[in-house]
Amino acid sequence: MASERKKILLRLDPAVYDALARWAGDELRSTNAQIEFLLRRALTEAGRMPERAGALPRRGRPRKKQDASQPPPPADDPRP
Repeated sequence: MASERKKILLRLDPAVYDALARWAGDELRSTNAQIEFLLRRALTEAGRMPERAGALPRRGRPRKKQDASQPPPPADDPRP
């Protein structure tokens, strides 16, 4: 059973939020995901990340399943 994610209200200075939102966009994350990423990094660097903390949920479009009968495209193939 997956644990429920906590919801919090966070008040930020508008300039800090704008900078955070731009940074998140540059890294193709939502602002919420960027905040969690930064908090986890800070906890890890401070030696305070709980061992029981789950991994960050994967976001975005799921990867396409590779057809086993087809070889993978060459690395220089421009198709995604």
